[in-house]
This record gives sequence, structure tokens and C-alpha cells, in this order.
Amino acid sequence: MPEQELHVVTGAFGYSGKYITARLLQAGHRVRTLTNSLNRANPFEGKVEAHPFHFDDVAKLTDSLRGASVLYNTYWVRFNHADFKHAAAVENTLKLFDAARKAGVRRVVHVSITNPSEDSRLEYFRGKAILERALIESGLSYSILRPTVLFGKEDILVNNIAWTLRRFPVFGVFGDGQYRLQPIYVDDLAKLAVELGHDHTNRIIDAIGPETFTYRNLVQEIGAIIGKQRPIVSMPPSIGYFAGLLIGTFVGDVMITREEIDGLMQDLLYTQSPPAGTTKLTDWARDHADTLGKRYASELARRRNRQAAYESL
Repeated sequence: MPEQELHVVTGAFGYSGKYITARLLQAGHRVRTLTNSLNRANPFEGKVEAHPFHFDDVAKLTDSLRGASVLYNTYWVRFNHADFKHAAAVENTLKLFDAARKAGVRRVVHVSITNPSEDSRLEYFRGKAILERALIESGLSYSILRPTVLFGKEDILVNNIAWTLRRFPVFGVFGDGQYRLQPIYVDDLAKLAVELGHDHTNRIIDAIGPETFTYRNLVQEIGAIIGKQRPIVSMPPSIGYFAGLLIGTFVGDVMITREEIDGLMQDLLYTQSPPAGTTKLTDWARDHADTLGKRYASELARRRNRQAAYESL
């Protein structure tokens, strides 16, 4: 019987990494994860080897990747915070790519973002562009996936739009709300990532879903699906940010950042590429209308509580 291929996934107990891992196990691969959450609850019943990231020791990081055929990288941070920074995430990911090269990893599948640019004034998009260039220049075989917004039961953005609609009499959008998004189902992204792990050509793919929404229309659709249609009010971005700041303070989280508002309003979560996923957000939301937005999904709670499963936080 041939030996199982070893595939390494960063963050297998988190969000997108969990779905990639499930598909790899289903395909019969041996899976190892690199994670900051060694004790987080997960559905894999001991089938996944868990190793710490060892970003402070490149030799150990390299050893943790040795023997792997493919590395699937989902590691990143959503915003700057006292406990984590974009700059550190860029530095750590560069170490990860270097370790993968030294360890003899055959291929890297890397999750990026739509419309990255090293000239962007937005650190998120600039950092993602720096990492794309580093991977392309590394000599490693690669596929780069550029999603906009992911949705699924562990999602934050779509869930918290629904949560807000359930609790407030109006919903505010930044400016006219006509900037666009193309959400992709997290398992569609995982399916694509695993397929590309078995590919041999270097590829960059806009990983977008089959539906395009304006932000205003997305809110309207979610409100209609969960039975909580609210008046949608246009407001200056500064006022919208302040409202998000107040709600975030109340729930102990960062609900929205200035950079995320800027990225939305610059239409950076939209491309003219063909869809890479097939699952419609509207269909998925209808299937989960009874639970969507019933609980607030907290980014900070997920980073501070390293034991509970994502969907419970």
C-alpha cells in the first residue's frame, strides 16, 4: 500500500483551514497543521498532527514542514491590534515560505485577497501583495487564491450583518453602499485549494463566488432572508466607523476598521473574473436563516480563547 502524502495546513482548527483539512482527510492524505491553537476544539478526532508555528526558530519551523508535499497557507491577521500586527504577519509568512523551500515542500497554495497592490495605502492589501511577490520569486511551485469575503457557519462579516439587523431598527451603510462584493462559500474555496494542491502549474485565481452584490443590496438580501428588513441609511464613513466602534466596545470586539471601510469603498472586493465557486450566498443563507446572526461572531474572542471551536465564539 503506497505511503500517504503529507499535506500541511496552517490553522486547521480555525476557519478556512478546517475546511481544507476536511477535504484532504477525505482524499486519504496525512495532514499536519501549524497553529497557535494547539488545544482548540476540532472535529478531526486526533487525525491531524498539531505543531506550533515556531516563527521564532526557523530551524524548528523548517523541521515541521519536512516531508510535506504541499503547504496550504491561510495564516494572516484581519487588523492591527496590541496583540498582533499586519507587519508581524508579513514577516512570519516570509519565514514560512523560506522554511517551506528549505524543507523541500513541492508546492504552496496561498490564500491572498482580491486586488492586492504594493502601492496601496491600505496595509492589508499592501502586505498581501508583498507576500504574493515573495512566493512567486521563491522558486516554489505555487497557486495563489484571491478571495473577497468568505461565508459559512464560522463567518464573521455576513453573520454580524445579520446580527445587527436582528437587534437594531435601522442599518447604516458607508456612503451610498454601491461598492461591490463577491462572497465565496468557504468549502468552495477549500475544494479549489485542494485541487490546486495537486496541480503543477503556477496559477493566480480570483476566488470569487457566483453572486455579485452591492453592499447595500447584500444587507437588503440578508434582511429579507432572515425576516428582519430594516431601513438602510447612508452615512459618512467616519460616522459609520464610530457606530461600529461603539458596538464593538459593547461586545468587546473590533467590529469594523477604517481600512476595511476604505477597502470596501474602493471596490477592492470586486473583480471582473469568472466565478471560482458555485454555492450562492442567498441559497446558503436561506438554509441557515434560523441561526444566521443569532449570536455575534467575535474576532478577538477567537484569538483570545484558544480552546473553544470557532463557531461557538
